[in-house]
Amino acid sequence: MSLFDAAAFQAETGVSRETLDRLAAYEATLRKWQPKINLVGPSTLPDAWRRHFLDSAQLFPLLPEGARVLVDLGSGAGFPGLVLAILGVPEVHLVESDSRKCAFLREAARVAGAPVTVHNKRIEAVPPIAADVVTARALAPLNDLLNWAHPFLQDRGAALFPKGQNVADELTDTTKYWKMRIERFDSRTDPTGTILRVSGIARV
Repeated sequence: MSLFDAAAFQAETGVSRETLDRLAAYEATLRKWQPKINLVGPSTLPDAWRRHFLDSAQLFPLLPEGARVLVDLGSGAGFPGLVLAILGVPEVHLVESDSRKCAFLREAARVAGAPVTVHNKRIEAVPPIAADVVTARALAPLNDLLNWAHPFLQDRGAALFPKGQNVADELTDTTKYWKMRIERFDSRTDPTGTILRVSGIARV
């Protein structure tokens, strides 16, 4: 697989030079902090522009029209929430229980000039924020994600969840507990991956 670097990311996404510079500052901070805190899988760091930055940025065109408030659950190293903030989502809330990762998120947001709010709490402890969209990446099975996302979503809100090859099993299990509208999109970074856009979420 050929090297996928910042220039390749820009060619794939069409972001401005200014936006690319902000993402590059984030990427440099990630590399600086990674030896001290295990922010991403070490094997993924050499391909970070594809595995983390493009993987997050591909959600941007799938955001509900006019979405202004985004809540990212279990933000970890900031994927996808911090990337989406840099790309232009006006109000982004990053929810992360690990205080060391929160310190990283605040520093990465500072160097990237991204006005995000970091919540150093467990998801269940965050007071409901009226969100247009909820995101989570590699966090939990779909049923758990919906339990956490439901209090944040407005009536017309939607959730965006990247999922792997077990997505069909997760959907089958989840429909026992939830009514929802599901849209599926192929991942641009994982041949076996799917992005779910979930709306009209209600308990059965």
